[in-house]
Amino acid sequence: MTRAAALLVAAVWLALPSGSPVQQPPGLKVFISVDMEGLAGVVSSSEVSSGSPDYAHFRSIMAAETNAAIEGALAAGATEVVVRDSHGAKQNLLPGDVDPRARLLRGQSTGPKNMMEGIDKTFGAVVFVGYHAKAGTPNAILEHTSNGNVIDFSVNGVSLPEGGYNAIVAGLSGVPVVFASGDKALVDQLRALLGPIESVAVKEEINDAVIGVSPKQAQGRIRAGVELALRNRAKYKPFTMAGPYTMVLKVQVDKKPLYKGVERVTPGELRFSSPDFLEILNAFNAMK
Repeated sequence: MTRAAALLVAAVWLALPSGSPVQQPPGLKVFISVDMEGLAGVVSSSEVSSGSPDYAHFRSIMAAETNAAIEGALAAGATEVVVRDSHGAKQNLLPGDVDPRARLLRGQSTGPKNMMEGIDKTFGAVVFVGYHAKAGTPNAILEHTSNGNVIDFSVNGVSLPEGGYNAIVAGLSGVPVVFASGDKALVDQLRALLGPIESVAVKEEINDAVIGVSPKQAQGRIRAGVELALRNRAKYKPFTMAGPYTMVLKVQVDKKPLYKGVERVTPGELRFSSPDFLEILNAFNAMK
């Protein structure tokens, strides 16, 4: 065999598949956390409370907005979607109502992640649906932080809504929040905190009343917004906060035993420090 022929054979051999399988790029896993107060049309707490006559109606809207987010994620190329029911007792989304292409995590958890239970570093993006602004936010709808007893929850001097500390939980695993839907106050608040993430304001407050788009319009905008956010996910960064962490929790009724290591600054104002953000959340959940 001539030298030229040998070189040709070698080139062809190198171009052929080897015995080892070709490594495929990892798939895109998307985590969707769904609350209820920020759903289209919701104006009162009774509408999102089990046992009330309107709860079933808004439960169906919750499922529809969830499915819109799932559809947007899949359209953007997601290979796996996990939905976390994040409202109240976490038993609002009925399994049969959720798009079967996603997996549903429902029920209360004992760990500190709570609304973010299940998040880990294997995910590529986080989506918030139906979220609300923090306690004390003006011009907001059903604004609160975790429960009605919390006046304010801050870490290292930064006052955090639920979407803020949930974003930090995602950031611990290196996962960015790329999209949020809720009322206009929620959208403004999260964009100020996390940066210009993709968002959909489905309603806004006018003198304690609510004006907003129809559930169908909200679903279409959520679907399109999630798809756009995920297609552009490279521009979003995880939301992180450098430790150690100091929590200051202000509550209306300071009636619970102190979590180990918590200092009562004044009645109703509690302080706790830890190098572990999840331990901060453990203290918060115990004292709120």
